Amino acid sequence: MTKPTFFVEEDKILSALFDEGLDNLHLCKPGAAPVYSERLLTLLGEDCYDKITVHGNFYLKEEYRLKGIHIDDALTQPPQGYKGHLSRTCRSTEGLKEAKRKADYVFLGNLHDSLTDGDAKADLTPRQIEEAARSGLIDKKVYAMGGMTLETIRAARDLGFGGVVVCGDLWNRFDIHNQLDYKELISHFERLRKATN
Repeated sequence: MTKPTFFVEEDKILSALFDEGLDNLHLCKPGAAPVYSERLLTLLGEDCYDKITVHGNFYLKEEYRLKGIHIDDALTQPPQGYKGHLSRTCRSTEGLKEAKRKADYVFLGNLHDSLTDGDAKADLTPRQIEEAARSGLIDKKVYAMGGMTLETIRAARDLGFGGVVVCGDLWNRFDIHNQLDYKELISHFERLRKATN
């Protein structure tokens, strides 16, 4: 998932991540004017569009022929007439079964305290997560979200999650105000990608 704010080197870093095997980028910029997302998409270029899922500003999906849209809760209906790729976020195991029926995949979280937003604490207990895994609620359509690191990715894989949502563990390796060199971020992405296989 993108960093919540825009920054100067972002298009270069995202392009490098796509080159290194990023297969699904969630463009999530809450509260930002859509024109900035349009500018970022233009800088990334058309060869990346089918790998980008947009949170909010759903018109971007059609305008740029993006992969799909993401709804940030388990209940909100997609735009009327929408038929494309759809993902959503679920914050509890109770709504997970229904959310899975209405989406191609679902983010479940926060499993751990967020590494991006210090105020976003874990929504689920380890016991709730283990019970969801035992009962078959967690499967390839459910992605682990919240506090994903090398260690928590391995645990999520062992629980049967189909994927993970990485944000803070990646973006915290690049200081948008003082750095130009993002090699450490790309190297860490490689380690994270290997941990998911």
